Amino acid sequence: MQEGDRTGILLVNTGTPDEPRPLAVRKYLARFLMDPRIAPMNRVGWWFVLHLFILPKRGRASAEKYARIWTEEGSPFTVAHMKLARALDAQLAEEGHDAVVRCAMSYSAPFVRDAVRELKEAGCTRLVVLPLYPQSAHSTTGSVSDGVGRALRKERWDVPCDFVDNYHDDPTYVRAIAASVRHAGFDPDSDDKVLFSYHSIPLVDIEAGDTYELQSGASSLQIAGELGIERNRWTIGYQCRFDKGREWLSPFTRDVLARWAEADVGRVFFVCPNFAVDCLETLYDIEHELKPFYFEQIRKAGREPLEGAFTYVPCLDRSRAHVRVLADVLRPHVEGGR
Repeated sequence: MQEGDRTGILLVNTGTPDEPRPLAVRKYLARFLMDPRIAPMNRVGWWFVLHLFILPKRGRASAEKYARIWTEEGSPFTVAHMKLARALDAQLAEEGHDAVVRCAMSYSAPFVRDAVRELKEAGCTRLVVLPLYPQSAHSTTGSVSDGVGRALRKERWDVPCDFVDNYHDDPTYVRAIAASVRHAGFDPDSDDKVLFSYHSIPLVDIEAGDTYELQSGASSLQIAGELGIERNRWTIGYQCRFDKGREWLSPFTRDVLARWAEADVGRVFFVCPNFAVDCLETLYDIEHELKPFYFEQIRKAGREPLEGAFTYVPCLDRSRAHVRVLADVLRPHVEGGR
């Protein structure tokens, strides 16, 4: 980098409603689900299906779920991202880099365009975009690329831009996830099992060339290797499919849990390596849906769940370990320039 260069770093994730109320949730979901990379059919037909049939019901149901995880500070998802961005900014400054870190969301505030404008006004001479999805996908990382491109055009900012497509095999990331599993109580020398659960994607995306499945498998294999466990101690599941009208990447997490409950596999450690920060799908779905489902399946098999039978391993969130991961991923882009 040349003297006087300042790097703008943009961390981007999906987003969250402004408040846990049906109207706010419907507005958020409408922006999210109308994204061409997300919508399951043509925009006109989908608009009517979404607004007349899906949002009225899902807005109320999701608002009730968000209310269960909301904090006094607001959305735990947004709060964690803001604190993570500030900590990363401080870390890069401590390393001597002239960098400005901002956080943005694809479908909620702080919006990508607003963050891009802030970085432009801060005098940044180059931009590095890091979508907070360790494994890239057409529907996540691709949407971030679309959004950043639109923001740069609207702000008329012709700036050199590095786009970090994924960091699924970054050594610091792999070690951090493995350490979080061990910290949660996992014993490599026991019969403890690890379920790596990822967000599912439509199979049509994979058929179009999406490498998400390959990256998910590679992450899981490397994390398991870092834990020092054999293949029979871990497996992969996929959760959060949106609709039943399309085929989705499987095996589904629920099916894995049902099979493990029947087989009496021992303690299960449930980890989500592709969620950078805990969100509705982890804070609510795992605690209030998947864990009770697993215990129900154990009882159906004629046993009572033992203490510690199911342990959720939290995301890296705003931890120091996460800051180290992101700094490691970004360092070549900050130090080397273009």
